[in-house]
Amino acid sequence: MKVYTKTGDSGTTALFGGTRVPKHHIRIESYGTVDELNSHIGLIRDQDINPLYKNVLIEVQDRLFTVGAILATPPEKELLKNGQPRLQNLGIIDSDIEFLEKEIDLMEEALPPMTHFVLPGGHTTVSYCHIARCVCRRAERLSVHLHEIEPTDEHVIKYLNRLSDYLFVLARKLSFDLKADEVQWIPRK
Repeated sequence: MKVYTKTGDSGTTALFGGTRVPKHHIRIESYGTVDELNSHIGLIRDQDINPLYKNVLIEVQDRLFTVGAILATPPEKELLKNGQPRLQNLGIIDSDIEFLEKEIDLMEEALPPMTHFVLPGGHTTVSYCHIARCVCRRAERLSVHLHEIEPTDEHVIKYLNRLSDYLFVLARKLSFDLKADEVQWIPRK
């Protein structure tokens, strides 16, 4: 199978099920941003961090592939002609969201309480987490916009929301573990 198909040379691309849409379509923007997020997560995973975090991030990357597949499937193509779901055995479920919540709670137990906003930075790895968090928020906003136009699985939006929370807490935990400066924003008087 060749990597290049030339089918997108006119500025369109195919969704799951074959429907062709412009490459700037909100559905493409949504799952494209999830793909971008997945790459940033890979960058965090490639850092010298606790293997426990790496394992969580591998799970997150797997779930993000599922999120991308869900977002790449228009509602009218969710079922095959035989009535079976196009994405059999693929989905985001409550336990995926609960997994992130559990990981957030575990990290927060080891962290001092947050009293102010945190400025991104302090260590390269921490900065990568903050960049991933921002990309995750953009993916969430795009998915919400898509959901307003064409209903999508609401678990996707919940998952992206919780994932951005996870990435924020991971940034704080990595600051703590790496003994990096966590600069808190204090408004000027």
